[in-house]
Amino acid sequence: MRCWWGLRTVVMCACLALLWAGCVGCAQDGHRGWRGERIVASQSFGEGGATIQVDFAAGDLDLSQADVVSWIHASAHSVAVFYGRFPVARARVVIEPIAGDSDSIHGTTWGGVGGFPAVTRVRLGQHVTKDALKDDWVMTHEFVHTALPDLPDDQHWMEEGLATYVEPIARAGTGRLTEERVWAEFLHEMHNGEPERGDRGLNETQTWGRTYWGGAMFCLMADVSIRRETNDRKGLKDALRAVVASGGGIDKDWPLSRVLQIGDRATGTSVLTDMYAKWSERPVPVDLVALWKELGVSAGPNNGVVFDAKAPLAAVRQSISASR
Repeated sequence: MRCWWGLRTVVMCACLALLWAGCVGCAQDGHRGWRGERIVASQSFGEGGATIQVDFAAGDLDLSQADVVSWIHASAHSVAVFYGRFPVARARVVIEPIAGDSDSIHGTTWGGVGGFPAVTRVRLGQHVTKDALKDDWVMTHEFVHTALPDLPDDQHWMEEGLATYVEPIARAGTGRLTEERVWAEFLHEMHNGEPERGDRGLNETQTWGRTYWGGAMFCLMADVSIRRETNDRKGLKDALRAVVASGGGIDKDWPLSRVLQIGDRATGTSVLTDMYAKWSERPVPVDLVALWKELGVSAGPNNGVVFDAKAPLAAVRQSISASR
């Protein structure tokens, strides 16, 4: 189970998972959904070789169902383009309206529920706008979760860090986000993943910053390292696509070592395995200032960025956030 809001709600998520399991039977008849709520409409669409079912629980939304399905489809398309296919063959999305709410978009994803390899529950504010959906990251983040096997609790940082890293890149890949916005987010947020005093490595330091941005920093450094070693012929995307091609979706329980070994074979390196050996059990600080300089990324006006096309790793930066 993957929850976008972090480890402070793991206990809550576990309880909700039990509630979900208790109502799976009633959900299968097409009339009941999350915690037995009535399903008032259901639609399906195909994307990247998968069938995705969208169920609407009873409740009011200012948005039309078509607007919501279009948003889900755009998110699924971004993930399918990044991975070369949608990560699982069938997925279900349950939309639960939040009465009177203006801006909430909360998502949680489970593997192997009710006959679906992946099920995502989205709590959507009644008054959320079409523009808000256009700029949303949550649905794409949740769909990225479907592309990684379920991992032990102490490796939750890999699940959330990977989704944090891939989500903006995937959206940029289908024109939903600019390259500038991808790197602006990384430039202004990646420092949240740096180890602080008392850190014991990613497996043992389950704070919000280390879980989401520490995991994302691992992915960024792995991506850059793979591209350095292969002269930019391969990147983290190749490793992740290999995991999906091997059947490694969220409905599987694999050790992380298997995931990393598949990724390393796909890139012809040992970057992922070697990095995990170092980062998992002890703090590994990253000189982000030097990294941004090498990649040719610096702060610009209005929390934006300025690119330096002559930077040593400018081509690597462009490859990471390439449109295809």
